[in-house]
Amino acid sequence: MAENKLAQHFAAYTEWRKGLVDTICDYRSWLNEQELNDSQIDQRIQYLLERLREDKLNVAFVAEFSRGKSELINAIFFAGYGQRLLPSSAGRTTMCPTELLYDPSKPTSLQLLPIETRASDATTTEYKRYPDEWQVFEFDVDNSDSMVAAFKEVSRTKRVTVAEAERYGLYDPSSEDDAMSLNSDGSIDVPAWRYAVINFPHPLLEQGLVILDTPGLNAIGTEPELTLNMLPNAHAVLFILAADTGVTKSEIDVWRQYISGTRWKQKGRLAVLNKIDGLWDDLKNEAEIEQEITKQLSTSAELLGLNSNQIFPISAQKGLLAKVTKDDELLLKSRLPALEKALSSELIPSKKDIVRDNTQSELDDLVKNSQMILESRLHGLTEQLDELKGLRGKNEDVVEHMMNKVKLDKENFEKGLQRFQALRSVFSQHANHLFTLLGMEALRSQVTVTRDNMIAAKFTKSIRTAMDDFFTDIKSRLLKSDAQIDEIKQMMDAMYDKFSKEHGLRKSDAPTFSTLRYQKEIAKLERAYKEQFNTMFNMIANEKMTLTSKFFETLASRVIHVYEVANRDVENWLKAVISPMESQVREHQLQLRRRLESIKRIYKATDTLEDRITELENIEKSIQAQASDLKILRQHMMNALAIESSEEAQAQVA
Repeated sequence: MAENKLAQHFAAYTEWRKGLVDTICDYRSWLNEQELNDSQIDQRIQYLLERLREDKLNVAFVAEFSRGKSELINAIFFAGYGQRLLPSSAGRTTMCPTELLYDPSKPTSLQLLPIETRASDATTTEYKRYPDEWQVFEFDVDNSDSMVAAFKEVSRTKRVTVAEAERYGLYDPSSEDDAMSLNSDGSIDVPAWRYAVINFPHPLLEQGLVILDTPGLNAIGTEPELTLNMLPNAHAVLFILAADTGVTKSEIDVWRQYISGTRWKQKGRLAVLNKIDGLWDDLKNEAEIEQEITKQLSTSAELLGLNSNQIFPISAQKGLLAKVTKDDELLLKSRLPALEKALSSELIPSKKDIVRDNTQSELDDLVKNSQMILESRLHGLTEQLDELKGLRGKNEDVVEHMMNKVKLDKENFEKGLQRFQALRSVFSQHANHLFTLLGMEALRSQVTVTRDNMIAAKFTKSIRTAMDDFFTDIKSRLLKSDAQIDEIKQMMDAMYDKFSKEHGLRKSDAPTFSTLRYQKEIAKLERAYKEQFNTMFNMIANEKMTLTSKFFETLASRVIHVYEVANRDVENWLKAVISPMESQVREHQLQLRRRLESIKRIYKATDTLEDRITELENIEKSIQAQASDLKILRQHMMNALAIESSEEAQAQVA
């Protein structure tokens, strides 16, 4: 039976990440054993390890209803259960965005957020912080029927009045389609749930895969969090079309605006032409069927602005059936393996590259700091040995002179320490100012002001002005932060240079940092706002503010998230800037104290000169051994970063 290439690649990626975590833990243990660790370094390593352990791979499935989206998820990920886990039948089955993941701290369950929460402006991300707002249905993971029964709840609808539906943003009185959805009694059927989270220990979900199953395309516009958060941040988006319907106008609009548009990243965006089994015709030969599929591919590619080889024709239903019945011939005919291979060969390597680059830069900086401490220790020890060897055959006066010289060096360095303490004070002031510019309280206050201005606005121009002012303010604070970061770096570079010249400390340039990546994220959100505002103009003119309000809340929560990440990264950068200087100062101070103690003991004849020289030579060998160990550990970490497991290599060849 052909193996699922995506599962194979993902298992290899997880193994790679695990191996990387193990080598970093070895490095951390070694630092502790050699007394080279401190609280700041340990905190940085802990953050790095948590980031690797909590790493997720997000795959989103987007389609109009009846395109076989849930069937495709079943076929790719859940065929091993021998039946359909997610509801998949004619008509609409996924009524709300559904997230499939595994969190071992929570019970195996289906968590559902009631549709009534759409009446508030809070986003689903915010609601995730309040478990009491969700309804929980636990199920037995060892009983497929129990799981299927629980998952059907996602499809449930409820009957509400038009006024209620309008309040939830699910009914537009000016829409002909919405008017046709009315029941004979004037009521309307809406999804019972706003959002669903399925938490269960599927092998891929346990490894960090997160699957997002979106409802029909109409929900893409009514739930702004999908367009501003979930889809842009997905590592892969599969846009599913149907061979029997071709590409509809609504599908073209959604593809261009939310999936392939210029505002978000382009990697991992795949189009799928499903239901090709509908073109299998017993009255046609293989060549004619292939010609029909090629024609559909060509038409779809032209409408979506893609090359034909960027769209994958498949039959999810036949692929699932083939996997369940272990029919290799049918599986190949379904063309599902080609999609799985394309998804894994594009998705996993790009994700791995991002993780590798981020981890390597952090590790390089940590190892460089460890090397600096060891070099400082070795330099101080060499100076001590040279001094003591120079005392061989000398009288007491020479020893006393040497002792006075070291005392003077110590006094001069302590004066330098006063300057260092003053620098620390100035550094703290600059850091505080930087955090003021990136301050979360100020940002939340600006969000409140903007929201109030939008609510009070009577004209679309006033709403646009409020939003423009909001973006102007947050972009300005990022630019000012960059200037502050440059000032801190120049100050630290000057201090490193001064201590290097005056006290022989190793000269080191402070690491660079820029807020450019956060500026780009904000620019993307601003473009999204401008595009969305233009499409919502008619609704605003008709005084329908529900969606506008939800859109701003989602937009604001994304901006807050960007600033939270910026704050955390800036905090880590500030530690990386000051930590090497602190380590060197601490080491130099310790070496001066040891030099003075050595000469004092020899002067007072409590130690013989040769005994002390032998002792220091042994310590020197120990430090050299530590430096060798560090090189080996660094090489192990670099090997772990670069390694490709045999499974991954085989999958790539396949």
